[in-house]
Amino acid sequence: MPVLPSVAVVILNWNGKGFLEKFLPSVCRSSYGNLQLYLADNASSDDSVAFVQEHFPQVKIIRNPKNNGFAGGYNQALQQVQADIYVLLNQDVEVEPGWIAPVVALMEQDTRIAACQPKLRAYNDREAFEYAGAAGGWMDILGYTFCRGRILYTTEKDTGQYDDAQDVFWATGAALFIRAHCFHEVGGFDAAFFAHMEEVDLCWRLQRAGYRISYCPQSLVYHVGGGSLPQGNPRKLYLNFRNNLMMLWKNLHPADRWIVLSQRFFLDLLAALKSLVAGKPKDMAAIIRAYRDYRRWKRRYDAAQDQLPRRKLLQMTGVFHGIMIWRYYFLGRKKFSELER
Repeated sequence: MPVLPSVAVVILNWNGKGFLEKFLPSVCRSSYGNLQLYLADNASSDDSVAFVQEHFPQVKIIRNPKNNGFAGGYNQALQQVQADIYVLLNQDVEVEPGWIAPVVALMEQDTRIAACQPKLRAYNDREAFEYAGAAGGWMDILGYTFCRGRILYTTEKDTGQYDDAQDVFWATGAALFIRAHCFHEVGGFDAAFFAHMEEVDLCWRLQRAGYRISYCPQSLVYHVGGGSLPQGNPRKLYLNFRNNLMMLWKNLHPADRWIVLSQRFFLDLLAALKSLVAGKPKDMAAIIRAYRDYRRWKRRYDAAQDQLPRRKLLQMTGVFHGIMIWRYYFLGRKKFSELER
């Protein structure tokens, strides 16, 4: 009988006792046969670590000395985890007992599958896809991210329309299965991102290295979402804009950079003006700060550190050959299945 690949579920925690009380029991009921559970704590000031130690002694504790965000926190914690496959799981995710085995089985079919995600539904609307990953992440030709089952803030009900396993551009960081050697081969997360978009950047680099990113509909999890920063928070808006620009500069083929980033500047300027007109000056300020800090980062960025081959965006898997926001706002295409029409 073949030996099951070893799997380590690693939950990054920062002051998340409430989420851990609610969702950690479901994780501990996972039925996979070669499994370790870890709590990686990002210097919490609450008693969440003591709570886990008392009530869930089977969960191993990793203590990060300070809060380096999602990206830096996982980079630091995973240096201490030995497993074939890491599962990076948000603290606000409920899982079913058999959620691990289908994803591992899919990944074992092809060693080029470096990362994979389960189906993500919303915890508070259990028949609907969830914003953070839905049925797998895509990107359009201008670097705007969206999902099968979720475009911008419009989420679809899950009626089985995306029950086919397929390769995608990026897998959600809320429940990310990733081969340990692949994670370290491409340098892990970019700690400069702190939080938001770091999983898209990582998956892009994995694709550039020749790996596949997949979606497994046979595994289902439920995600609350917005546990650290809710939608509409100016800090979240800042990180999304800044990190998206950083990701594009890092990963785009030089031949794509000028046309993509020049169009993005124009569209982001419109977004900032729209925020001002809508009476949201803090959102406009967040976008301006994002561009300021992106330009500061770009002056420091050393491209020589990135030796991965660069491919044109249209040659990559999970890229929509059009402009998503145009189809959404002006043509009324609110569902993934309608984009190509």
